[in-house]
Amino acid sequence: ERITQTVEITKHVVDIEEKGVKLRLTIVDTPGFGDAVNNTECWKPVADYIDQQFEQYFRDESGLNRKNIQDNRVHCCIYFISPFGHGLRPLDVEFMRALHQRVNIVPVLAKADTLTPAEVERMKNKIREEIDRYGIRIYQFPECDSDEDEEFKLQDQALK
Repeated sequence: ERITQTVEITKHVVDIEEKGVKLRLTIVDTPGFGDAVNNTECWKPVADYIDQQFEQYFRDESGLNRKNIQDNRVHCCIYFISPFGHGLRPLDVEFMRALHQRVNIVPVLAKADTLTPAEVERMKNKIREEIDRYGIRIYQFPECDSDEDEEFKLQDQALK
């Protein structure tokens, strides 16, 4: 039986409180993304969803009653890249090129714990090279403050 292409968009809302700061985190998951045989424009529902959320926020901001506006915009896309293969798949490139103007993209090597440290490093370098070659803009973590201690600066650099 042929599986039809479906990209569901499911939202999970979590309330987080840390050091007295309350934050409502909405995680938008897209199960089924890239699973079909023909993945032509399978990123379109994701792009449409992102655009809809921005348009809704703009309409709310432009309205008369702006006290209780809910911000449902998508601020960051954590894009998981398969560790199996030799870099980015054409679907990965197409997705990131379609969305990098709309949202901050943070590429993550999925299941990296299944690879050796040398394989992880080689894969990351290959992915970075391809991201540069295809002109994909990914999120660049900001520089840490100059008054931070050296240990924190080293940790920050390692994370980048």
